[in-house]
Amino acid sequence: MTTETQHDVARPARADLLWYAGVPLAAIVLWFLYSQLIPFSEWVTSLVPVARHSHAGEAIAFFVYDVPKVLLLLTGIVFVTGVLRSWFSPERTRAILAGKREIAGYPLAALLGVFTPFCSCSSVPLFIGFVSAGVPLGVTFSFLIAGPMVGPVGLGLLYGIVGWKVATIYLVFGFSIATISGFVLGRMGLERYLQDWVQALNAGPVDDLPEERLTLVGRLKIGGEQVREIVGKVWIWVILGISIGALIHGYVPEATMLRIMGGEAWWSVPAAVVVGVPMYTNAAGVIPVVEALLGKGAALGTTLAFMMSVIALSLPEMIILKQVLTYRLIAIFIAVVATGILATGFLFNFLL
Repeated sequence: MTTETQHDVARPARADLLWYAGVPLAAIVLWFLYSQLIPFSEWVTSLVPVARHSHAGEAIAFFVYDVPKVLLLLTGIVFVTGVLRSWFSPERTRAILAGKREIAGYPLAALLGVFTPFCSCSSVPLFIGFVSAGVPLGVTFSFLIAGPMVGPVGLGLLYGIVGWKVATIYLVFGFSIATISGFVLGRMGLERYLQDWVQALNAGPVDDLPEERLTLVGRLKIGGEQVREIVGKVWIWVILGISIGALIHGYVPEATMLRIMGGEAWWSVPAAVVVGVPMYTNAAGVIPVVEALLGKGAALGTTLAFMMSVIALSLPEMIILKQVLTYRLIAIFIAVVATGILATGFLFNFLL
C-alpha cells in the first residue's frame, strides 16, 4: 500500500473517531449546561439593576432560564430523533403505527406525556421530533397535550394541595382529553396543514443510500443535519415566544384572575380559559396560583380549567408551533383541546 493510499484510509478513520468522541462529549456538555441553568439565570438577573422579586426581576429570570433550556432540549431531542429516523424511515414508522397499532398509539403517546416532566414549550421539541420522524399527527398531538397538562410535577403538587381524589380525577380527565383530542385531530386528515418544510421532512426516505449501507457515523451525521435544519428554523420563534411568556409571567396580576374566577357563574369557565391561554408557566409555576385561587374561593372546575389552559394552550407555545403548523391547524388544535378543557371545567363545577 502506498503512502498516499495510507493517508486516504487514515483520513476517514480519523473523521470517524471525531464523531465517536465528539457526540458523547457534546452530550456531557449539554447535560452540564442544563444542570447549571438555575444558578446561571439567578446570576444574570443579579447583574441587572432591578430587585430580584420585582416584576422585572421575575420576567428576566424566567427568560434567561427558559430560552437556553428549550434550545438545549430542542438540540438534544432533534439529534436523537434524527439518528433514530435513520433506522426508521417515515414510511416504516407510518406502517408500524397504522391501523390498530395507530389506535393504540394515542393512549401510548398520552401515557408517555404523563411521564414527561416538561412544560408546554419544552414539549414542542419532542413534538417536532415525532412529526419529522413520520409519527402520525394525531398521535403527536396526544403527546403534546398530555405532556404539560398531566405531567408528574404538576400532579405531585396537585395531590398535595387538593388531595388524591381530585388529583386522580384530574389525571383521568387530562389523560382522556389528550387521547380523545389526538384521535379527533388524527381523523381529520390535517397533515396538509403542516408547514411545507415539515411536509418535506416526511415526504421521503432519510437518505438516498440504502439503509444497510449507512454506518453509525452516517447516522450520527443525519442527526447533526436534522439539528442544523430544524433548530436553524425554529430558534428565533423560541426566543420570541418565551419573551412574551416572560412578560406575562412577571407582570400579570393575580388579583385580576381572582375577580374573574371567584364566582360560579356559567361564564367563569370559558373566561378562565380565555385568561389562561395568553399566560405561560410550567406546572410547578401555576400550582401556587391554583392554590391561591382555591384559597380565595374560586370554583374548583373553573380553577382547573384555567390551569389546563395555561399549561396546554399557552400563547408562547402557539408562537413556537407556528414554525411547524399553519394558522389553520393551530386554530383547529386550540378549538379541539379547549372544548375538552371546557367540558372538564363545567363537569367539575357540577359534581363538586
